[in-house]
Amino acid sequence: VQLQASGGGLVQAGGSLQLSCAASGSLHSIDVVAWYRQTPGKQRELVASIMNGKIIDTADYVKGRFTISRDDRRNTLELQMNSLRPEDTAVYYCHVQRGRWSYWGQGTQVTVSS
Repeated sequence: VQLQASGGGLVQAGGSLQLSCAASGSLHSIDVVAWYRQTPGKQRELVASIMNGKIIDTADYVKGRFTISRDDRRNTLELQMNSLRPEDTAVYYCHVQRGRWSYWGQGTQVTVSS
């Protein structure tokens, strides 16, 4: 599975962005698909994950602001980000876990100005 993330950019605090991730192959309902983010000098951290149509994990710091979704017919994964804060600035990565196989997208930069 190859993943292509898009939708990042520069936005003012309080604004919104929607990230998209297109998969080259079919997404299976049992795949765990997720968004992670990483800032320089820090470990990559989970933002939110979804499997079988159910959101299974959302980081406390994005609850109520970010929403993860997937469309298995279009083989896409989205992250709707609202009420963005400067501390949300990071490179965002999409990820698919299929059994023991792990696939990463190339990352898309999100910058939130104060």
